Amino acid sequence: MKIKQWLLTSGLVAASFLSAQASAAVNQQDVEAAVKSAMAKFNIPGLAIGIVEDGQVVMTKGFGVTHLNKPAKVNADTLFGIASNTKAFTAAALAMLIDQGKLSWDDKVTKHIPEFKLYDSYVTQEMTIRDLLSHRSGLGLGAGDLMIWPDTDKTMTELLAGISHLKPDSSFRSHYAYNNLMFVVAGEVVSRVSGKDWRDFVEQEMFTKLDMDDSKAGFSRIPANNSNWATGHIPMDGKLTPFFVNYLEDFRGAGAIASNVDDMTKWLQTQLEGGRLPSGEQLFSQEQQVQMWHPHITRIPAAKAAEVYHQQFRGYGLGWAVEDYFGYKKVGHGGGILGMVSQVAMIPEKKLGVVVLSNQQKYPALSAIINEVFEDALGLEDKDWVQIIADDYFKAQQEKYAKAGIIEVAKPQPALPLNNYTGTLTSAWYGDVVVEKLGKELRIDFTHTKRLKGKLEHLTGNTFVVRWDEPLLEADAYINFVMDKSQRVESAAMEFVNPEITDFSFDFHNLDLKAKEIQH
Repeated sequence: MKIKQWLLTSGLVAASFLSAQASAAVNQQDVEAAVKSAMAKFNIPGLAIGIVEDGQVVMTKGFGVTHLNKPAKVNADTLFGIASNTKAFTAAALAMLIDQGKLSWDDKVTKHIPEFKLYDSYVTQEMTIRDLLSHRSGLGLGAGDLMIWPDTDKTMTELLAGISHLKPDSSFRSHYAYNNLMFVVAGEVVSRVSGKDWRDFVEQEMFTKLDMDDSKAGFSRIPANNSNWATGHIPMDGKLTPFFVNYLEDFRGAGAIASNVDDMTKWLQTQLEGGRLPSGEQLFSQEQQVQMWHPHITRIPAAKAAEVYHQQFRGYGLGWAVEDYFGYKKVGHGGGILGMVSQVAMIPEKKLGVVVLSNQQKYPALSAIINEVFEDALGLEDKDWVQIIADDYFKAQQEKYAKAGIIEVAKPQPALPLNNYTGTLTSAWYGDVVVEKLGKELRIDFTHTKRLKGKLEHLTGNTFVVRWDEPLLEADAYINFVMDKSQRVESAAMEFVNPEITDFSFDFHNLDLKAKEIQH
């Protein structure tokens, strides 16, 4: 199962409710034991953890290696891509500008980006900054992510133009659906209002004040003389393979930041002190933090989460997930890159915060470690959270992969001559997808995405399976060609071969491909 699906369903673990006891301190010995156990059970090469308690940094430590085939050790200064934990920084950047009187949460997006346009004209007119940050735009899960994932050449101008062609999945403000592009737009609002590129604003106005000396708003901005950064790793067929990606640089305000646990604990301290920096200066006001930590759209707790954590509510604020955890308000977020995941979690009432960064994509391991931190600090009954979550996770994975694979067609129909399928398809929001015959096979090329090149294997009739050249993407897809009366391609539709395994950001189903030109 790909990492971001787990971020959306991470309450699916098995345990019993623990009776709250008197509050205690974080037990670092137990935490270290949990980290080592999690790394072993989930096959994680490298991991770093930072903990803040009562306003003080009580732990920053690295474990394992930055790269499976290299000796460099992970330490508190090792940079990881924090992916969607970037979203809270973008929300805070906007909070700072609100404190400066330069905008408000309820400003219309078009006030600051006049060319911003959505498929529905009413939503275009009504969309606010608050809406951008709370996953309630009406767009579906991950809609349009192929414009930024995995690593494309799209400019901000092209992204804004493409968003206008994305069809909504639900009515405006009625449903929660995780969407990265709205945070990309939010980052552009920061740029338009501040007069600085989002990356420069985050680094100069936030990281500098936070004393986050090593953090950068994009992998390409890491100095060449700093080699202390982690490479992601992807498990497949019983083997762990190093897999480099640029920490989601194309995600901009939705996921581009590189950071380490030494820097991130300063971020936790600031969050837990209502926006007040360790230096005493106010980065953003407590009034704005209330807005960011308030659920702006609610979600029904998963049945298992209600059973395990006695979770009675969950929702999403502005760049933060907010939920109930054993009777405490928990604020946090997850982040996922191919081969790398991160998690931040806080119990504001206890001024307790944790950040875990790892270079493998087993997100449940991070949840287990954080549960172990909270267990001691909240005085809960002792449980082996790593074992509990590992048992549940690997059982679920076994079931998912048992169902994976291409559908069996009892009596497959023959294909037309391969030349009939060649040509250029286009998506109004993504752009061109080229199908061509090379030798005796059909090839497909997503022209804006270097990693999305592959071959087409015939399944039945006009349906083929797309096999990407990079199998570690785990993103095989069906493509069904619709032919015109002369048996030439008129349009094509795509869908996941294995929807429970493929990362939702490969939103092939939203492409709505139409023939642009036919080549023979």
